Amino acid sequence: MKLTALISAVLLSIIPTFAVAGDDPTLYFITPQDGDVVSSEFTIQFGLRDMGVAPAGVEKDNTGHHHLLIDVDTLPPMDAPLPKSDQVRHFGGGQTETSLSLPPGKHTLQLVLGNYAHIPHKAPVISKKITITVK
Repeated sequence: MKLTALISAVLLSIIPTFAVAGDDPTLYFITPQDGDVVSSEFTIQFGLRDMGVAPAGVEKDNTGHHHLLIDVDTLPPMDAPLPKSDQVRHFGGGQTETSLSLPPGKHTLQLVLGNYAHIPHKAPVISKKITITVK
């Protein structure tokens, strides 16, 4: 019995775990909006409709947490935990806003919702990519 539990735990730790998204979830930016001109430090507010926000590590149906992609041309793989980097910021505490500093110029921003293990949902919940200009 203990061996079966151990094998199950090992398999669950190496097999990607996909969460199912809500019926019609929408992930979006409240602020800034596409085309906005912002100062070098600005606030970003994340919006989510038809799903809930839960911190990383909390496994609950129809929930996830935000990942902010900055100047990313190609989406990371949607079947593995999202990488953490300067271009892929994790908000595993369930945060719905952040302050960000970027150098002057044009930048793209996009959101991806990850499950409790930072893996995008089976039907990925991704925002529209927006472009902002930092003055």
